[in-house]
Amino acid sequence: MATAVPPLAGCSAPEPQESAGPLPIAVEVNQSRDQYGKQAIQIMFTNMSGGPLTVAAAQLASPLFQGNILWEPTGGSLELPPGQPKSLPARLPAPVCGRNAATQLSTAQQPVTQQPVATVRYSEAGRPGLREVAPIAVDPFGVLERNNRELCLAAEAAAVADIVLDPRLEVAPDSRTAVVRLVITPKKAAGAGADVGSVTIASIDGTTLIAEPADEPWPRNVRIVQGAPRSELPLRIRPARCDPHAIAEDKVGTLLPLHVSVGDREGQLNIAAGTALRGQIHDFVTAACAPA
Repeated sequence: MATAVPPLAGCSAPEPQESAGPLPIAVEVNQSRDQYGKQAIQIMFTNMSGGPLTVAAAQLASPLFQGNILWEPTGGSLELPPGQPKSLPARLPAPVCGRNAATQLSTAQQPVTQQPVATVRYSEAGRPGLREVAPIAVDPFGVLERNNRELCLAAEAAAVADIVLDPRLEVAPDSRTAVVRLVITPKKAAGAGADVGSVTIASIDGTTLIAEPADEPWPRNVRIVQGAPRSELPLRIRPARCDPHAIAEDKVGTLLPLHVSVGDREGQLNIAAGTALRGQIHDFVTAACAPA
């Protein structure tokens, strides 16, 4: 009968462990291409002990996020052979936003270091019971900082307006171009005398699948204000590439990047196509790339 694993302690952060030699488990943060825009990352565990280990639970504490980033096994524990890294997905909690988010630390809930600190609960072959280690997690590509910026930007933009892609694709009669529509629904202003929020779409980028036609460029410097009527931006699209792997290996081809500014933030806001529109875009690119 399996032994129940007690939960990791709430949102409390462990003291990061540093030593002259390697800790039994090293932790690294990364993000796969198909996780972009999904508020998810990869936590990579590497067994440094020289013997087999079994990971029962793990979490990351970072001052950039509210609460901990949790990995909880759904099909049992994780077997970790020596020297073999394994990456597992984890959902990101809500970001900590504000001008000085990285320094807004709660001494009761956040680590002293700005680096993410992991807590890993594991067992060793031939030794009963669970052990716990708290290494500093390596984030070589700045995944947590980038996601914090993007999520905070998205939250501030969402307070001004809902920006989505219409689920319907309008394909031209010759099947060589189509139109996607960016639907903008501003929120109501907070009230009389309150500041009216605004978002400016400075530009819109193409993706690995779709691009703007040279003779019909996409709009730039579109200002959206709270309280304004609902509007739509029609974007005529063409295939960005026609090689055989364009659709088969697509990860972010239907994630439309908007370059926006809201308040004192500037950055990229990714608008994802829903399942129906994603399939229509794939069908359109396939048809448009077919020989005449």
